[in-house]
Amino acid sequence: MLARIDKPIGTWLFAWPCFWSVAMAAMPGELPDMRMLALFACWSALIRGVACTINDLLDRDIDKKVERTKSRPLASGVLTPTQGVGFLGFQLLLGLPILHQLNNYSRVFGASSLLLVFSYPLMKRLTYWPQAYLGLTINWGALMGWAAMKESLDPAIILPLYTAGICWTLICVQ
Repeated sequence: MLARIDKPIGTWLFAWPCFWSVAMAAMPGELPDMRMLALFACWSALIRGVACTINDLLDRDIDKKVERTKSRPLASGVLTPTQGVGFLGFQLLLGLPILHQLNNYSRVFGASSLLLVFSYPLMKRLTYWPQAYLGLTINWGALMGWAAMKESLDPAIILPLYTAGICWTLICVQ
């Protein structure tokens, strides 16, 4: 429940930008690299779980007061914060073998995505538009996917894709 596996939409939101960039990096007329798609599917499930765990750790006192969130494991007391941190560490450890299968260039993007994931829950306290920061966070996979396939970033291709993903988040993800 802490990783919200029962609600897969968040995993899809992390996965689609990865899939888009892997597909765009494929040679014309060829299918996308299925191994990369599988790696990014696993990564998306894990990073989404990490994001939910961090959110619940930071918001557990607020979540207790909100009808929609008061039954979450940390807010309800089913899990202790120490258990939540342990689960967070477990998820991060599970992500390491995935990152190690990518090239060094995309590993840097994978590791740096944690800065966005860890800070997103705080944006609800700092801005009236946290969805913009969510867009930066969940679409980071567009950079990772391209980097994993090409070992570089082509700004003319990847920046419009990343920007479009952020706009998609602002318009569609509520």
